Order: sequence, then structure tokens, then C-alpha cells
Amino acid sequence: MELVLFLVTAAIALVGAVAMLVSRNAVHSALFLLLNFGAIAVLFLLLRAPFLFAIQVSVYAGAIMVLFLFVVMLLGAERAEDGRDELFWQTPLALLLGVVLLVEAVMIAVRGGGRETGADTAPVPITGAETFGAPEEIGRVLFTRYLLPFEVAGIILLVAIVGVVVLSRRAMAAEEA
Repeated sequence: MELVLFLVTAAIALVGAVAMLVSRNAVHSALFLLLNFGAIAVLFLLLRAPFLFAIQVSVYAGAIMVLFLFVVMLLGAERAEDGRDELFWQTPLALLLGVVLLVEAVMIAVRGGGRETGADTAPVPITGAETFGAPEEIGRVLFTRYLLPFEVAGIILLVAIVGVVVLSRRAMAAEEA
């Protein structure tokens, strides 16, 4: 059962990622990215990492998506659409995938994160599995081994936001002149 949940969630994540890349509308791309973030969150549940699941949902699917949509709306990319709905099949597919993702998350939560009882079905121990996804371990690794990439990613995000604001102000000033 856990393998089936993994395969379905992985397929949803891959479809969401590909659709995000090929979508011409920036808002649709952001929504496909949100679908991908949700699927990745469910994969964290399958890995028995509830803290990473919560972080994935709150930070990426919450805060980062709000930031992306704010930037998209600031640039006016949503107005670039010509009104034709060439991809009419996306709405029913998105609803179906959302329902499948919700059912999977509920099944994982009800089953206790995929933990099964009994000696026959005990999971194979992985080195460091008892601390995988623990907040203490994530903090220790993030702020020791990966401190420089963490800081560089923050600076890149800040520079990107400042660049978008500067470019949009230039565009608005050019339109007014």
C-alpha cells in the first residue's frame, strides 16, 4: 500500500513539475508549483518526517507561494492572457489530482505515517533513521554544514525581489511618460 501511495504521489509531483514548466500563463505555473509542493509534502509524510511535512506546507506552499503570486501580480503577468482557454482539460484534471492528493494524505495520517504493526512488516532500519527529519538534526545540519548555501539562497531571493520591484517601477514610469 505504501508503495502505491508513493508511486501515485511521485507521479503527481512529476506531472505538476512538467506542467509548471510548459504552462504559458505565470499564474497557472505558480498553481502547478503549489501542486508539486503539496505532493512533496505527502512524500515527506511517507518518509515518516512530519516536521519536514509541516515545514513544506507552511513555508513553501504557504509563504513562498504567496511571494511568487505577489511578484506575478506585481509584474502584471496575469493580464497577458488573450482570453481563450486552450487547456480546458486542466480544471477537471486539477480537481481530480487535488482529491487524490487529499485522499493520500488522509490515508497516511490515519495509518500513522505508513507505520505497520507486526514483526513481518517492520521497516528495514536505515542508518540515522531515528533522527531523520527531527528538528534538532535539521537545525544542526542546516546551520553547520549548509550555512553558506542557506545564506546564499536568502540573498538570491532578496536580490530577485528587489530586481522585480525596480523593473516594475521602470515599466510603470515608461508607461506614464
